[in-house]
Amino acid sequence: MDIKSFETEIGGRKLKVETGKLALNADAAVTVTYGDTVVLATVVMSKNERAGIDYFPLTVDFDEKFYAAGRIKGSRWVKREGRPSDESILTGRLIDRTIRPLFNHRLRNEVQVVLTALSFDGENDPDVISITAASAALLLSGVPWPGPVAAVRIGRDKNRGLIVNPTYSQRQDSDLDLVVSGPENLVNMIEANSDETTEADIVAAVELAQKEIKKLADFQKEIAATATAKTSGILAPKANEALRKEIKGWLGKRLEKTLYESGNPEALDQLKRELTDWVGENKKNAADVAEANLLFEEELDDLVHIGILKHNRRPDGRKLDEIRPLKIEVGLLPRTHGSGLFQRGHTQALCVLTLGAPGLEQSIETMEFVGTKRYLHHYNFPPFAPGEVGRIGFPGRREIGHGALAERAILPVIPTKEEFPYTIRVVTEILSSRGSTSMASVCGSTLALMDAGVKIKKPVAGIAMGLFIENNSDPEKNFAVITDLQGPEDHHGDMDLKVAGTAEGITALQMDVKISGLTPKILASALAQAKKARLEILESMLAVIKESRPKLSPYAPKILTLRINPDKIREVIGSGGKTIHQITDQTGATIDIEDDGLIFITSENQESAEKALQWIKNITHEVVPGEVFEGRVVRILNFGAFVEILPGQQGMVHISELAPYRVNRVEDVVKIGDSVTVVVKNIDSEGRINLSLKDASGRNSNNQDTDSKQVGI
Repeated sequence: MDIKSFETEIGGRKLKVETGKLALNADAAVTVTYGDTVVLATVVMSKNERAGIDYFPLTVDFDEKFYAAGRIKGSRWVKREGRPSDESILTGRLIDRTIRPLFNHRLRNEVQVVLTALSFDGENDPDVISITAASAALLLSGVPWPGPVAAVRIGRDKNRGLIVNPTYSQRQDSDLDLVVSGPENLVNMIEANSDETTEADIVAAVELAQKEIKKLADFQKEIAATATAKTSGILAPKANEALRKEIKGWLGKRLEKTLYESGNPEALDQLKRELTDWVGENKKNAADVAEANLLFEEELDDLVHIGILKHNRRPDGRKLDEIRPLKIEVGLLPRTHGSGLFQRGHTQALCVLTLGAPGLEQSIETMEFVGTKRYLHHYNFPPFAPGEVGRIGFPGRREIGHGALAERAILPVIPTKEEFPYTIRVVTEILSSRGSTSMASVCGSTLALMDAGVKIKKPVAGIAMGLFIENNSDPEKNFAVITDLQGPEDHHGDMDLKVAGTAEGITALQMDVKISGLTPKILASALAQAKKARLEILESMLAVIKESRPKLSPYAPKILTLRINPDKIREVIGSGGKTIHQITDQTGATIDIEDDGLIFITSENQESAEKALQWIKNITHEVVPGEVFEGRVVRILNFGAFVEILPGQQGMVHISELAPYRVNRVEDVVKIGDSVTVVVKNIDSEGRINLSLKDASGRNSNNQDTDSKQVGI
């Protein structure tokens, strides 16, 4: 295959696509370079259908390499890349959610798309270019896929306004991080976190993204027209229309009656089993039974669409903008630091909060980032939540994705470390699932934070929105947005839009579709309806707990903070950590020291925290003339005595300063181990402390405290 190179510009920087150079045995492979970030996209499709499955077997993986950033993994024992990081999994989901809607759901040949980050420049995120790379590779692979799609990131600077594909440094100053992808004229995937951005500003950012996406889509069409594309000859099988006619006759009005009148979510599954049993008995053909499953779902899809679009009729009888009944409770668990139960219909999320020392922040080491984070949200979805039997194990892509979404939604309202130095962990246990659980997690997290006494800036709530359109080629012709989708609406709807935010604006946004995409007009309508629902939910939450509790739980650890001169840090740590280990061993407190001299002292016991605090104050206290100390004589020389006035700090009492009379021998006045009251006369140019015993007569110790404060009491 000939090596070919193509170039365009996006966000003011060159984007280069190369074909025919790497991964020669893949069905297609392209290399995309943006700045000095390089991503390899490969596509392989199996030649034979995978038997015995009722879904399209697409796998998308994003593989980050530490060598891409010029780093070796920090683990002492394991240097090879292992289990994908959460960030890598989230990037893989981002790509999957963009390309999957364009595939024919009847295709049963396995398709694997692998994105490998080969080089990372620290400025250009590989996630959005990976979507474009995957699309370009699919176009050249021969896989039946009606692309292209593309993606861009939109940021916002208070001075420059909206920015296309902001660099990492620009994103640091941005109050919006929005990834938009889709075909040239539509949007089919959105992922965003922001600092209370308004709905109108989100739509404006999406409109800008669409213009850039069209440029990238046109660019890919040029590549496909010029580069050598394979032809697989594989097409998705068509529906069996004869069997469809028989199934329609068998179903009659039973499907409509079951959907709208049974009130039992399992009734549809039962009807589907009865249908497949009937087909199996009459056809004696496994292929027809599998086809019957698909046709049943397609008939149900049509029925749900007709009900909503033509009759404003939802399966459970609600209005299009109606939220299911809410049940809200806080303080359920007596020994946890905070807890909240949020229930919307049969969707139930129990959120539990734990506070810890600053040193318990999570260390993160990925190709893109090395550092820590102090607010953590972990999401669990056990098999009993949807009423099923299953294996309980490590979190999968769903759990990681939903947890990350809820975490991003809450993060903008978390107090700063200076205001609230705790490490904060919220765990969501989904106890019952029928409808959006990630948005229930957002609401439950807010409740748990407020119940724990964490002074969040504003409460946050979330809601899941659905969409039904009549015509994919003209989505604005007839569409309906529904609030709080569940059950058949979720499964057969055309969109799943999750919106979280405060009363003032959006903090997190996620959108997936099962169609080619939607327009900014439809998105604006959905966001407006979502805001109405969000305000209703916030009102219900605040009726249960109006504001964060004034005090933390008595079972939460206590944190005292102290700021010292950074030059004194080494004295607190001591040689080989001897001093700090002595403090922690004798007090039981945990001590975390920042480079700027900020010290956090954490303990379950108030008394031990204060003991450690005083110890560090004494070590780091900067002595000034006139201060009086109660010290201990530690050394005697002919010309005077050395007195330890603070841990690690000694001063000398000259023999002439021992008494108001002439002293012939130092030992006549003091001996080693004596406790004496001394006053600081002066500190010489070399930092040596000169003390006086005679001038301290009748004076009390007046050691002054260093600036400190107490948190969480």
